Amino acid sequence: MNQFQIGIIADWLHQPFAQSMETCAKMGADGVQVYAVDGEMAPENLSAAARAEKRRIIEGNGLVVSALCGDLGGHGFARAQENKTKVERSKRIVDLALDMGTTVVTTHIGVVPADSSSDTYKVMQAACRELGEYARSVGVTFAIETGPEPAARLRDFLDSLGTGGVGVNMDPANLVMVTDDDPVAAVHTLAPYIVHTHAKDGVMRQKTDPQVIYDFFAEGGIGDLRLSDYFLETPLGQGQVDFPAYLAALREIGFHGFLTIEREVGEDPSADIALAVRFLKQQAAFNA
Repeated sequence: MNQFQIGIIADWLHQPFAQSMETCAKMGADGVQVYAVDGEMAPENLSAAARAEKRRIIEGNGLVVSALCGDLGGHGFARAQENKTKVERSKRIVDLALDMGTTVVTTHIGVVPADSSSDTYKVMQAACRELGEYARSVGVTFAIETGPEPAARLRDFLDSLGTGGVGVNMDPANLVMVTDDDPVAAVHTLAPYIVHTHAKDGVMRQKTDPQVIYDFFAEGGIGDLRLSDYFLETPLGQGQVDFPAYLAALREIGFHGFLTIEREVGEDPSADIALAVRFLKQQAAFNA
């Protein structure tokens, strides 16, 4: 039986670190994903002793770290003038991942252009090659989250890098909400690169150029009110992701890793996350 592991992005519980780990364990999670870009979990704010203490708290609750989130925001790696700083910060997050016991760092890199000869495409290639080479050298995968571009374009981009160390964080909701791409087909397209997944659901309200959506993210973050005109994130099982077919596709490619629940919005994210854990366990049992 191909049994998935269930994770939770602990930050969306909006609880202090230790309390959030206890909550994730009580909800029945196997692991957690943690943001590592600012505040107490930023690499520059964590001494060796503090890193060991964070890991002790996680493991003391019977959990592991499924991945760190290293999303530095803005326009990802699409702007050359920003990339020296962003690449170096990302390398430090890769180092932190090892200290936290995981080999996956997830992020958005910006929207991969359709024109592979464009300057932006080349800028993104250069940044991801450098990060991939570094990540590979220490046994970590720098995992690009799906959504800003169709899966086939992301696959071509990944193939073009010519280096290990760069993979995919598969987010089915981003594909249906923003790109209008089929998550089931995307699993097969991106199969060699998938190292981590987000369990998230949603619906598209209005189709537009994904660059418009991700520019809004860059300018206003997840709370940008303009985003609601284009998509709606929903509790798991209440959106357009066909989870039975999606999970079956993951099994078909031999994925045995984490389904990590992401609930960025909603009036009661904690309740929605608990619902998602139950939903995934039911789906896993039904489709095993």
